[in-house]
Amino acid sequence: MLAYPYKTMHNVIMDKVSTVFRRRELRKILAEEKDVSSQSHLTRLLVERGHPVTQATVSRDLRAMGAVKAPDEDGMMRYMLGPPSPPVTREALAAVLSVYALSIRPSANMVVIKTPPGAAHVVAAALDRAELPGVLGTVAGDDTLLVAADEDTGGGAAAALIEQIQIGESG
Repeated sequence: MLAYPYKTMHNVIMDKVSTVFRRRELRKILAEEKDVSSQSHLTRLLVERGHPVTQATVSRDLRAMGAVKAPDEDGMMRYMLGPPSPPVTREALAAVLSVYALSIRPSANMVVIKTPPGAAHVVAAALDRAELPGVLGTVAGDDTLLVAADEDTGGGAAAALIEQIQIGESG
């Protein structure tokens, strides 16, 4: 009986991994190829690079990645990635943390932040876009996120910085 749920969870994880690698390849194609003007062309390029997909999958990926069809410098319409999201200000991060961060606890070079159910990704996105010194990135679940700090900073200092921002102190 346990084999079936494991297999299902394994398939879900592998689908996510496949999506990540496919979208990474799609980003490379959009950055390298200057003449990609249709989803069918992108589909063909992905298949040639070992990612068997349909046009519908490419359409969803483009939408999820924020890609747009716009004129390039020569006036030709092609798919390209939109501009990156602007960094989050400390004030905006403080607002997110004050609303959603229920607890902030360090552990080695990590920080564990607890949030209400469904809010961890909001805090993680704000932390990632805030580009805090010593913070490498985040991983979010439903109500918990992990913040990875670099070795020089460590989890204690990263947690202290995040707590300072949460209560509105400058860091």
